[in-house]
Amino acid sequence: MAARPLSEVVRGVDERLGPAGFLKKALKKVFPDHWTFLLGEVAMYSFVIIVLTGIFLTLFFNPSMKDVVYRGSYVPLRGVRMSQAYESTLRISFDVRGGLLVRQLHHWATIVFLGAIIAHMLRNFFTGAFRKPRELNWVIGVILFLLVMLNGLFGYSLPDDLLSGTGIRILEGVLLSIPIVGSYLTMFLFGGAFPGELIIPRLFTIHILLIPLILLALIPLHAVVLTWRQTHTQFPGRGRTDRVVEGKPFWPSFIIKTLAFQMWVFFVISLLAVTFQVNPIWLFGPYNPGHISAGSQPDWYMGWLEGSLRLMPGWEINAFGHTIPLNVLIPALLVPGMLFTVLAVYPFLERWAIGDYRVHNLLDRPRDVPARTGIGMAGVTFYGLLWMAGANDIIAKTFHIPLYGTTWFFRFAVIIGPILAFAISRRVALGLQRREMEMLRHGIESGEIIRRPSGEYEETEHPLDADEEAVIRGRRLPHRLPELEPDRAGVEPKEARSPTARLRRRLNRLYTEDVLPLPDGDHEERPAIESERPSP
Repeated sequence: MAARPLSEVVRGVDERLGPAGFLKKALKKVFPDHWTFLLGEVAMYSFVIIVLTGIFLTLFFNPSMKDVVYRGSYVPLRGVRMSQAYESTLRISFDVRGGLLVRQLHHWATIVFLGAIIAHMLRNFFTGAFRKPRELNWVIGVILFLLVMLNGLFGYSLPDDLLSGTGIRILEGVLLSIPIVGSYLTMFLFGGAFPGELIIPRLFTIHILLIPLILLALIPLHAVVLTWRQTHTQFPGRGRTDRVVEGKPFWPSFIIKTLAFQMWVFFVISLLAVTFQVNPIWLFGPYNPGHISAGSQPDWYMGWLEGSLRLMPGWEINAFGHTIPLNVLIPALLVPGMLFTVLAVYPFLERWAIGDYRVHNLLDRPRDVPARTGIGMAGVTFYGLLWMAGANDIIAKTFHIPLYGTTWFFRFAVIIGPILAFAISRRVALGLQRREMEMLRHGIESGEIIRRPSGEYEETEHPLDADEEAVIRGRRLPHRLPELEPDRAGVEPKEARSPTARLRRRLNRLYTEDVLPLPDGDHEERPAIESERPSP
């Protein structure tokens, strides 16, 4: 009997490309069932919506700064001179069928995309998912976050309205603040003096071509290739090890669940798009360099940079006929540069500090590594305070307090707040560790009071069940580096006397100090036991 045509095609493809072995293994790959693993999928499905809606908008948007007189459907702006970019955006919003809905979907998907990326990165940071062998995946994630944030900035600058034009003006000021090359970069990007006629077309090319192509290369590498070649991470539990993963196979369990989740992501973004208006450019009017508007706020993911610029004092350096505006250079370049650099190198810094070069497929709980939790909460606090400072004028107006009072408050808060957040969160994590040590040694309270034959009243305690105990005992203690510690006479080893070695020793103490070792042995019963319960 002749073979079926489809079978022949499949066999021919497999003989030439050999995908059968990979597909068989991929379909059996086990995925743990925990809700936090879905945060990355929210980002991926939001990106799909961004691409689809972006293709639609590209068909109607005109990235030109040539002046035209508006004759469209929006009556309040009829007869107003504006750029073709602004005019085409109005046309999409009011004259293209479904155009405003697609704009809303595109904008909301970007907002959700960045929110999911941040949540996903926080989950990876606090659980230690960046450790060996996933350092490269973490670095790619940091690059993706930076690229998406920049592309969001370029995207909402394209309509050439008054709000987006203010953002472009800030971009020009940031470029000009760079010593030596700032003026050349500005001329290269803008094609002349601000605003020029080339900035919108160039941002359009970067927004729809350059950065999306990089994202299309990095996202599959980050979410599929590296993830598929590595063992999936999981939280500690009974029967789970770095080599044994507990979960459900990719086919059919995971694929059905993720497709259903995809529909939910599409539904939520669509609900946001049809319910909450975002970026109503017709209310702002076309951009004019001589116009300003009160209460201007960027999208939430750029708010922390806005706050950084608002808090910086008006410092500048004048030397040798040149001016270095520190009030722009530090908050707009040095602060974000330091933040993203620390994010990218943190996995290698922690590994160097504690000397842990093992493969980690079991995740930490935040309480398991108090120092890392403290550092993470300090970063979150720093980011959040800068984000709030970006709305200091709104806060001052809403609560009827002086504007400069809010500015000075946030200037102190961004320094003191992260320090307090580190100390408090670290102590909370250590307190949770102590509580778990007590639970391992003595069990958990039952809520039952008994009287002993001697007349004492005590509460009975029961041992933890096997699942709860396995979660606690899954904690791995951070490595100490005794070879860098002084001997009993206080003499440092020769290899520990360099500044680098002393820094490493201090960092190691930060990670290992006060961390409680897990108790050995079985549950220790208190004197109050069930057999002593008096008969009624």
